Amino acid sequence: MFRTALRNVLAHKARLLMTVLAVMLGVAFVSGTLVFTSTLSDASQASSRKGFDNVDVAIKPSGNTQSTPGARSPLDHKLLDKAAHLPGAASATGTVSGFTAIADKSGKLIGEGFSTDGSNYFPGADGKDARYPMRDGAAPKNADQFALDARTADRGGYKVGDTVRISVDGPVREQKLTGIFTTTGDGTVAAGGSLALFDTATAQKMFAAPGEFSEIDIKAAPGTSQTALMDAVEKILPKQGATATTGKQLVDEQAKFIATSMDGMKNALLAFAGVALFVGIFIIANTFTMLVAQRTKELALMRAVGASRGQITRSVLIEALVVGTVAAVTGLLAGIGIAAVLRALVGATGAKMPDGPLVISPSTILISLLVGTVVTVLAAWLPGRRAAKIPPIAAMNSVHATATTKSLVVRNTIGALFAGAGTAAVLTATGMSYSGSSRAIMGTGVGLLLIGVLVLTPLLSRPLIALAAPVLRLFGISGVLARQNAVRNPRRTAATASALMIGLMLITGMTAVAGSAQQAIDKLATASLKADYMVSMASRTPLSPDVAKKLASTDEVTASSPLRNSPARIGTGTEFLTGVNGKDFGKLTQLDFTAGSLGTLHGDRAVVDDSTAKEKGWHTGSRLPVTFEDGKRGTLTIGGVYQRNQIIHGIILDNATLAPHQKHITDMQVMVKTKDGATAASKDKLVTALGNNPAITVADKKDVSGDIAKMITLMLNMLYGLLAMTVIVAVLGVINTLAMSVFERAQEIGLLRAIGLDRRGIKQMVRLESLVISLFGGVLGIGLGVFFAWATGELIKATGQLSTYETVLPWGRMGLFLALAAMVGVLAALWPARRAAKLNMLQAIKAE
Repeated sequence: MFRTALRNVLAHKARLLMTVLAVMLGVAFVSGTLVFTSTLSDASQASSRKGFDNVDVAIKPSGNTQSTPGARSPLDHKLLDKAAHLPGAASATGTVSGFTAIADKSGKLIGEGFSTDGSNYFPGADGKDARYPMRDGAAPKNADQFALDARTADRGGYKVGDTVRISVDGPVREQKLTGIFTTTGDGTVAAGGSLALFDTATAQKMFAAPGEFSEIDIKAAPGTSQTALMDAVEKILPKQGATATTGKQLVDEQAKFIATSMDGMKNALLAFAGVALFVGIFIIANTFTMLVAQRTKELALMRAVGASRGQITRSVLIEALVVGTVAAVTGLLAGIGIAAVLRALVGATGAKMPDGPLVISPSTILISLLVGTVVTVLAAWLPGRRAAKIPPIAAMNSVHATATTKSLVVRNTIGALFAGAGTAAVLTATGMSYSGSSRAIMGTGVGLLLIGVLVLTPLLSRPLIALAAPVLRLFGISGVLARQNAVRNPRRTAATASALMIGLMLITGMTAVAGSAQQAIDKLATASLKADYMVSMASRTPLSPDVAKKLASTDEVTASSPLRNSPARIGTGTEFLTGVNGKDFGKLTQLDFTAGSLGTLHGDRAVVDDSTAKEKGWHTGSRLPVTFEDGKRGTLTIGGVYQRNQIIHGIILDNATLAPHQKHITDMQVMVKTKDGATAASKDKLVTALGNNPAITVADKKDVSGDIAKMITLMLNMLYGLLAMTVIVAVLGVINTLAMSVFERAQEIGLLRAIGLDRRGIKQMVRLESLVISLFGGVLGIGLGVFFAWATGELIKATGQLSTYETVLPWGRMGLFLALAAMVGVLAALWPARRAAKLNMLQAIKAE
């Protein structure tokens, strides 16, 4: 039976080609994802480890230091001095860091806001900082000087002695570039960011407070282990506010963080690879079903001469194993190539990937081979089992063994039960409040409904394809034959259409959800804000209060309010208070109050969002005992409860009340209203007033929603690109089915030619059959996508985070997707139609 299976594979090489390609694409997706993410992860971890070469023990503030009212960082020069004089310590380095924007010579920001950092140069006894060897020039020594990493200096065209415009918290500073350094192991620079260095006193004023550090790193003397040094460090730690960690723990934590961050991307890519493989299952099953049907007499003869049912099934599975192995090996090699291309493309976009070899782990090879072979064998099991169950005499009398009425009834009953249960679960989840249970019920319902529809697809094919009959009649006998061919074998038609259905279902559903979310965000920005502009740092880090003062003094501005956050203890928990300009806040916002009103915020008066009020049991008139950030106590009175939204939420009070209790006054953003509204001229005036600062963004409502729209569009484009793999696999499925169907119907096509149907008519018949099957899959996919988009929208509304969300159907794109399905049908039919038309009618009539 093994030799028989191998001979069958070799005899049907052309017919199995599309199956090999479908599995190969899925495996290539899997292996490429694993190789690329492993390469990126290993290179990042190797680069990260270099950054901890001089760190054997690190002292950091404890997690609650920054959010505890009245707390001060214990990492000061006194603790640094103690650490430096510990037995077993070779040196101790105090570091402080924060956001630092670097402008190029045209005034634009170098790098992205989240990856532009600043830190301090901490010289040792030799006057040098081993972490940052100077390539050119010298280290900064006073507040007007700084050093820059070599990569950023080269990108900006800067050299030692240049004056560079920078910004840390808003206002533009002009610093003299005294040194250009190289880095080893700095993740920000390795990823394409920038790093600026200042003398320690200047960095402390910029990023923390005079005399405070954000971390103290201790290097062990020769012969002292990290554990021994850790024991010594723990003896000098303050009782509260600081923790110590060994360098090994830091390396392990960073490696875990990098691996976890890679997992998100890897899992997302593997999910789409799974979709492509799932679609490939239909092609494999279809292929082996047709091969088995075409070899019915051969298999029956084998049964008659003594082959058992198990041997017949095993022979089919061996064929599948050979096909799967070939596809898996070629897919693995293709995936390695894809990973290499991806790494090159990432570098070509300007993003810097840490150097490192391409990582092809044994697990990647094993997973790729297992995925390819297991998927193929599983997909071929049912056709093999069905072939073994055909009685030898019945098989010899009929080339095609049709499905029994009993099997169709059982299939349709199972499909109806799954679809009904899935629909009921989805509808139940949409009526529940948002929770883990509702998400689980929704996910289960979606899965059951999809399975039900897949099982019912043969039943649905006849009535849906019948709807196309009036149009097909316009093409004469070719159209009539195409419709009959499409419904002749409903299972085959269903399996072919299902591949396309899944891809279009995902594309339609995600497009509808993304478009609805964008419209909801636009409505939210319009409904809750009267302000013309929101001014913030590009990095979303705090702004200097000087920015708000500068804007308020600008003639163009009629009302403005900085938004400030400050931790406070209310009752037994810590809450963040939001400070605003109480006098102008009502002119800049439009909040819906469920109780009380905004009024004028002053003194101890505050307003709170409805979610927080409900959670805490607060209401208008409630008096809240508060311990402010500086440790002083006071009382706030709730004057109103407003509806929470994505832009404005929390406990809001007047800055005049909040500011005296803040250790460091900073603003998260500033709301601004201008004389002429949101016009290009008004925006230019604000930008000019702020000194054309590269670190500050001035965004109107359209800009805010536009930024979100860009993110949504980018996400959708990525998803479209990934789902294109599914569509390609679906095209291969249609081509495969039609090609094998043409071979199977060779005698019939020969007879049609003999009684007068010309080659053009044959081509048209095959093309129309392909078009009908593809449109059938497209209609089902778009319909399911719309239903799932609606259900997802109901779940989003249940969260209460996006109250303006309403499902909006993208009619234009849905029409485009249906046209895509039609194009798939037309393209997939080109080769099979040409092959059918070229058949020799006499040889075809004699074909068995």
